[in-house]
Amino acid sequence: MQQRSEETKARILDASVKLFSNHGYNTSSVDDICAEAGVSKGAFYHHFESKQALFLALLDGWLKTIDNVIEAAKDKTVPEIFMQITEAFPYIFESAGNHLPMFLEFWLQASRDEEIWQASIAPYRRYHKYFTSLIKRGVEEGSFVEVNPEVASRLIVSMAMGLFLQSLLDPKGAKWEKVARESATMLVNNMMSKEE
Repeated sequence: MQQRSEETKARILDASVKLFSNHGYNTSSVDDICAEAGVSKGAFYHHFESKQALFLALLDGWLKTIDNVIEAAKDKTVPEIFMQITEAFPYIFESAGNHLPMFLEFWLQASRDEEIWQASIAPYRRYHKYFTSLIKRGVEEGSFVEVNPEVASRLIVSMAMGLFLQSLLDPKGAKWEKVARESATMLVNNMMSKEE
């Protein structure tokens, strides 16, 4: 029973990505999503209280991969943590793949809906806070030179978002996971203490 419920939820999520990407969030109704997924409205509302909740679940599901990598790396040195995070790049770029319209929908809806804006901005703030504390730890443990952790953290988040956006706009323009890994390595190497 549990497996069938998870399969139904996955079909709803897949259908919503397809519809939101092809037709937009506002144009795609719960009825459309149910028809595309081959489920009843009752099944939809069993899993999601609203279309907005479904939309936010898509964002949350995508971010879980990044969070899982961060969690798995927590007991390493700061430079090792940064390098382990780069191991998530292939999945991040692959899962974003051909979903530029979906991500544009996130940003568009965030500009129109306070709840979606709050949910969309929360991960940026969380990652900024995480990288700020990680860089502070790196300075304290002596693996990083003295840097402004707030500014360095903003640089990391900005670089990640910039590379991500470029990969969506120009998927064949570069091997983006390689560019991301090399960029992260360059950043970490420039912050590392010469005594390391």
